Amino acid sequence: MEEFINYILKFGNLNKQQTDFLMSKAKTLELHKDEYFSEAGKIPRQVGFLLEGVIRFCYYNNKGEEITHSFSEENHFVSDQQKFEAQVVASEYIQAVTNCRLLVFSKKDWDEIGNTIICWEAIKGLIEKNCLLKTIERRSPLVSEDATTRYLSFIEQFPGLVNRIPLSHIASYLGITQQSLSRIRKNIR
Repeated sequence: MEEFINYILKFGNLNKQQTDFLMSKAKTLELHKDEYFSEAGKIPRQVGFLLEGVIRFCYYNNKGEEITHSFSEENHFVSDQQKFEAQVVASEYIQAVTNCRLLVFSKKDWDEIGNTIICWEAIKGLIEKNCLLKTIERRSPLVSEDATTRYLSFIEQFPGLVNRIPLSHIASYLGITQQSLSRIRKNIR
């Protein structure tokens, strides 16, 4: 779980005793492809750190269409953070796109970490800010660019994902049909 500690240490300093305490609260969770980490209509029960695999965040629009709005890959946090912190019902799904292995923290343990490690709230705030900025950075071009440019940006931002996830999820993320994505892929080869 060295990846997790190294990730945390990018955002603040923790001593060995603090990192040991942090790891004592972590449990490992295996998710099979298509299983949910969190579901709309339910209260999120845990925060995860993705050790292996790919996760997607999605929702259903008012037409009942499934919309993928982001992906997470190894060495990133996975959570519906606002809903988790407030312990209110989630409005989106967090689903394993591949088989996944995560370190997870229950709400009780997450709160205990915050109450025990003095600088934890500051570290957590920096992590959340970083995650939000990356999401905005990745989503912003999707609004103004044409479909081919969006796909090329996707490949640039997620170089390891194109061959790991279904084209239907990529098309949904890009806001195009799967047929359009197939044409774009054919034209740029």
